Amino acid sequence: MTSWKKMRNICPLTCMLLFGLAILAACLHVSFYFSSSFADFFNMTIGAFCRGTLAKLTGILPFSLAETVILSMPVLSGLLIFYCIRTIRHASNRQSVRLIFILLSVLSLLYSLFVFMFASAYRGTSLDQKLGYEQKPVSKEDLYEAALYFNQCAKEQLAEVTFAFGGASDLPYSHQEMIDKLNDAYAVISDQYTFVSKLHSPVKLIALSEPMTYTHISGVYTFYTGEANLNIHFPDYTLPYTAAHEMSHQRGIAAENEANFMAFLVCAASEDPYIRYSGYINMYEYLINALYSADKTLYHEVWKQTDSRVQYELKAYSDFYSKYSKSTASVVTNAVNDVYLKTQGQSAGTKSYGMVVDLAVFYVKSRNDDAPAA
Repeated sequence: MTSWKKMRNICPLTCMLLFGLAILAACLHVSFYFSSSFADFFNMTIGAFCRGTLAKLTGILPFSLAETVILSMPVLSGLLIFYCIRTIRHASNRQSVRLIFILLSVLSLLYSLFVFMFASAYRGTSLDQKLGYEQKPVSKEDLYEAALYFNQCAKEQLAEVTFAFGGASDLPYSHQEMIDKLNDAYAVISDQYTFVSKLHSPVKLIALSEPMTYTHISGVYTFYTGEANLNIHFPDYTLPYTAAHEMSHQRGIAAENEANFMAFLVCAASEDPYIRYSGYINMYEYLINALYSADKTLYHEVWKQTDSRVQYELKAYSDFYSKYSKSTASVVTNAVNDVYLKTQGQSAGTKSYGMVVDLAVFYVKSRNDDAPAA
């Protein structure tokens, strides 16, 4: 038997091909670190094609494939461990080595999928550069002006928003209608910004949304299935914004602060007043919280100018969140997410979610600069 045939018996051809694909993926991954322009190109071409294709394929399913796999993981893991132990106990050394190669090839496939789907999105040009924003230190006065701006924008939508008495607002249509409206808004944004991939994609509703709320996860994009997943247990005003956030990941916006800001841009571009309201009030929350930390006097100045309906909305969210605020699941989830974000170059980890404040300030400044002189 030739050495090639011996190798084939130990390491199947499929495994060899997967290892070869992983080597190619590793070379690409390294190149992303050295060239942001190449990362941008890959993200908008091959990455966009892979993400879009997978989103279309899994979109055929009426349920979240990612949620199904996660819920099945204990059983699948148990079966895999049982199979490996059984095989190793009754197999020859050659068969045991073959099993190891098969398992390693599966891991290499997962790595390759990550690189081709999403890795380039973490290494491209930052969103503020793509938008032409000039980065400058953000002062408390900047936060104050931006908070006033988004407060006013949210107030302008209130005439067409329905609220429960002394409580939260109501989503005025079905979740599917909301997703359709967001896809329409993304079509507008993708025409305006060429770095946003053109894609009409579904958003999967999490079946076990309330248990998921204990993890503090309001939505998640799973690049292995191409699905944007939405926790529908959260208050209604958060849903359009959160769905837009996860949909931005589908379109190649990886960094969390950038996905947060892109979600706002999409909501603001919508023809629907409730979706616009969702975008403005979520940005207002980020800014008012930052302003509270920076200057409580200025915070109270803005808060006094906030419509009572918005105040009740935010209080209702606070009351809702208090039930889940100290859950053990959220601590574990936050730690895992923090590690993942840092491994992808987001040195702030989960704090990067709050860095959207800088982008919001730059946005308001750019609009003021573009405004005609009186």
